[in-house]
Amino acid sequence: MTAPAHSDNHRLGLAAVPGIGVGHTSAGDTGCTVVVAPAGAYAAVDVRGGGPGTRETDLLEAHNTVAQVHAVLLSGGSAYGLAAADGVMAQLEKAGIGFPVLGPDKPGPIVPIVPGAVIFDLLVGDPQHRPTRHDGAAATRQALADLAQRDPHTTSPHPAARGSIGAGCGATAGKIRGGYGTANTTIGDYVVAAGVVANPVGHVVDPHTGQLYGDPTITVDPAAYADLESLATKLNTTIGVIATNAPVTKAQARRLALTGHDGLARAIRPAHSPLDGDTLFALSTGDGSGVDVDLLGQLCAAAADMVEAAIVDAVLSAEPGLNTACLADIRTTT
Repeated sequence: MTAPAHSDNHRLGLAAVPGIGVGHTSAGDTGCTVVVAPAGAYAAVDVRGGGPGTRETDLLEAHNTVAQVHAVLLSGGSAYGLAAADGVMAQLEKAGIGFPVLGPDKPGPIVPIVPGAVIFDLLVGDPQHRPTRHDGAAATRQALADLAQRDPHTTSPHPAARGSIGAGCGATAGKIRGGYGTANTTIGDYVVAAGVVANPVGHVVDPHTGQLYGDPTITVDPAAYADLESLATKLNTTIGVIATNAPVTKAQARRLALTGHDGLARAIRPAHSPLDGDTLFALSTGDGSGVDVDLLGQLCAAAADMVEAAIVDAVLSAEPGLNTACLADIRTTT
């Protein structure tokens, strides 16, 4: 199911950013999503939830040595899902992608840099069903194949997959299914895009008006929404990636991740609860030379808008299943 309310400028999502590829492994009630940047991407993270499940986030601090990452893992399975990152690393190493330990152009081991975050989806479907290293490897192969089909400096020609896929398979959003959503836009010569797994403790629907917080033009029947059983536990999480080809520094990428949470808070209420693990990564495939304050402000505003739009896209695109209603079941607008 695709999101008919979204225009074509949102259809590519993260793949609208040159040098970025996306792959998914979907396993019914859970899965993982891998965002690859084989040539490296300047990266940062901002964690706002009180109960995050993450890996390799400390190295993204601006004062730490490694400036670029090669992939980001988004996964279901709670903390168990972090095991999928082992498969991401193995597949990248096999492809010759990673940090050269002894220096560029010197023989020796390479270490792919793969931060990641997970959602809690263990109460949807089988709690023993979790993404593994094999799932991470498969999603990475798909992401690399996505990039191989085009010149690394151009965008994907194909609409992005979205909805009940990858890490969004077992996602819930309040009383309805969540999912994986995307959005992208342009700021001058640069692309800003987001891919988000919407799995919040909070609601995406205003229970009083039936309007989506992130897009009030989309409404559901408030009575029908009230009749649905609450699905979210106090252990849910929304995670995602913001990407751009603007040449932001590592520190400026942190500002993109930070302001991206404004979009999360606009689309989900309440957000950033003590047991949410809300986490947003920011990636730049630019040269890291930095942008001026005016452009950075525009990029940050776009990051928030794209995160908000990606969350709306996730719930619009979600399919019914797992004994859970989706937004399309109770939507009152076309």
